Amino acid sequence: MHRIALNFEDGVTRFIEARADELVADAAYRVGVNIPMDCRDGACGTCKCQCESGDYSLGSYIEDAMTEDEAREGFVLTCQMKAKSDCVIRIPAASTACKVKPAAMAGEMVEVRQLSPTSIGFAVKVKDASQLSYLPGQYVNVSVPGTSQTRSYSFSSMPRDGIVEFLVRNIPNGLMSGYLAGNAKPGDALTLTGPIGSFYLRDVTRPLLFLAGGTGLAPFLAMLESLRQKETGQPIHMIYGVTNDADLVETAKLATFAAAIPGFTYVTVVADPASAHERKGYVTHHLPDAALHSGHVDLYLCGPPPMVDAVRAYLAEKGVKPASFHFEKFNPAEAR
Repeated sequence: MHRIALNFEDGVTRFIEARADELVADAAYRVGVNIPMDCRDGACGTCKCQCESGDYSLGSYIEDAMTEDEAREGFVLTCQMKAKSDCVIRIPAASTACKVKPAAMAGEMVEVRQLSPTSIGFAVKVKDASQLSYLPGQYVNVSVPGTSQTRSYSFSSMPRDGIVEFLVRNIPNGLMSGYLAGNAKPGDALTLTGPIGSFYLRDVTRPLLFLAGGTGLAPFLAMLESLRQKETGQPIHMIYGVTNDADLVETAKLATFAAAIPGFTYVTVVADPASAHERKGYVTHHLPDAALHSGHVDLYLCGPPPMVDAVRAYLAEKGVKPASFHFEKFNPAEAR
């Protein structure tokens, strides 16, 4: 069986299992996922999607349904596609149109760590570990105990024995951070709903550049944990920028990854001019031209909107267009 991640245009991801001899469309229908389709013989093109990761074979189809150029770019017809490995497929339709809802996973609090005055880490154990699948970089909606509200947080680890970790900003008077800093205790019941998000690690075929701002470090920790299990053969450089010294957390994990992942390097940057940190300023002040590889690079960025805008302006000024640019904006004063 191969694990297939169906990532819908609204960011919802559903994982299905497909046999080696089974068409992906049939595997999806078997579990109640209705990928749009008007025929089953490769003639209409309605089920055309893009495979972003994995190996597969395609049956017959006509040029009107999918061109050879599209096939070379990774487009597939799910009514003719058979997976030969785990795959990630981007579906050009909303999850609701395909009768898919984000999964709700019951869990309980395992641990809360006050990493600094401004940052908190916590771990949750999902009761049914078989439910726990996500792409490194994605997020879930986490219920706030004692309320009917949720907050959205990126996974900061890959699952281990049903346990997942998160890294969040300690916001004064914040609903979730107030709970974590005050009343949280092991055994508290929580619900995780997801996974969600189009910000996730794709197949590594080029050098990688990771730019993290504040708790935007979280998804990169999951990505690095995933990369530690692979031999990519590609250089990976990270620049982790924060506002104040107290915001700089989980650097021991980064050092561990640097020792374990060939080709991975990182630097940290603090914006506060009063800081004694060796690198002050913004991420773009410490972005070497070599890390851009003249555009032959996959760039991943997670941080507040001003950081995303600043990086875009920097790239435009340099006249560099990355081969791919994946980013996620968040406002640290709000849910994420």
